[in-house]
Amino acid sequence: MITPSGNRVYGIAAEYPSAAALYEAAKVVRDAGFKRWDVHSPFPIHGMDDAMGLGKSWLSAVVLIGGITGLLTACVLEFGPSWYLYPLDVHGKPTNFWTVPAFFPIMFELTILCSAFSAFLAMLMMNLLPRWNHPMFNWDRFKRVTNDGFFLVLEARDPRFSENEAVQLLEKTGGQYITAIHEEA
Repeated sequence: MITPSGNRVYGIAAEYPSAAALYEAAKVVRDAGFKRWDVHSPFPIHGMDDAMGLGKSWLSAVVLIGGITGLLTACVLEFGPSWYLYPLDVHGKPTNFWTVPAFFPIMFELTILCSAFSAFLAMLMMNLLPRWNHPMFNWDRFKRVTNDGFFLVLEARDPRFSENEAVQLLEKTGGQYITAIHEEA
């Protein structure tokens, strides 16, 4: 959606007087069928994920895959040379399965390292970061979000989005200062 001045619209936002009002508004928006929308508050609101209809995050699966990748990498890098490529008898130590305890620290560390890197990179990608300026920062009232402001924004990329329907829905939920948020100031 583009305004007459040529700016792209990010969405329609509203401010709410309290966390409870924002929570109730989130339930109404969820039930209206919107999929691309978000809430902003100065602190986490208990139960907001359920009110928004959010499911379990895929981040844990990505971290598990990263950890398994780290473990398998450690196993290949340790067992390959010591058992298969260069089986050396050093001080009478075995070159078979009994050498596994010596490899535990490296397997543990590589599992943790790959899990941490996969968690960090997946979090960046899932949150579409780095993003140097979010369109919500173009709204002057949004500065209150770190202090005492509670906001809900319906994004224009939602398939159900229409400006009139979004404004009516936010008015119905008790939203105040309903504003169109532009991509660029």
